[in-house]
Amino acid sequence: MSLQAVPREKRQGLIIVYTGNGKGKTTAALGMALRAVGYDWRILMVQFIKGDWMYGELESYQRLAPNLDLKRMGKGFVGIMGDQKPLEEHQEAARVALQYVKENMDKDYDLIILDEINVALKEGLVSVADVLELIKQKPPYLHLVLTGRYAPQEIIDAADLVTEMTEIKHPFQKGILAQPGVDY
Repeated sequence: MSLQAVPREKRQGLIIVYTGNGKGKTTAALGMALRAVGYDWRILMVQFIKGDWMYGELESYQRLAPNLDLKRMGKGFVGIMGDQKPLEEHQEAARVALQYVKENMDKDYDLIILDEINVALKEGLVSVADVLELIKQKPPYLHLVLTGRYAPQEIIDAADLVTEMTEIKHPFQKGILAQPGVDY
């Protein structure tokens, strides 16, 4: 038995936000992408912060191709993890990434994930007004997922679904460093 996707003209695209200080925001979005591939949807994931780090999703997304396109457009973690790039370089990368999403919203995609866009907002790399405008321009069938800590209230208000990940306990508190396959 194969899954039958709802035709685009009958679909009601949602704005979904995964935020909070707990782990699992990008992972939740990737889980949604995995589910969408099961319906033969096309997914675009644009990463606004993660830069030249190597992490598991860079290998796994290729296994979901051609349904999943992943674009690493950020220049890395802004001001942390040894970042010494000028803020303007991060801002330009985020501006280009947001423009890329705008240009590709009405293409062949059913789901677009704006990974770490909320952090880009907090760091002043893009404006809330620009993201709200993007939300307004989205086609009716398209689902948009916005991930990252610090979702501003305006984005939360514009969303249809908001989930806040809350950290209760983390292995780092015991001195256990990030684990491949679990954390990255």
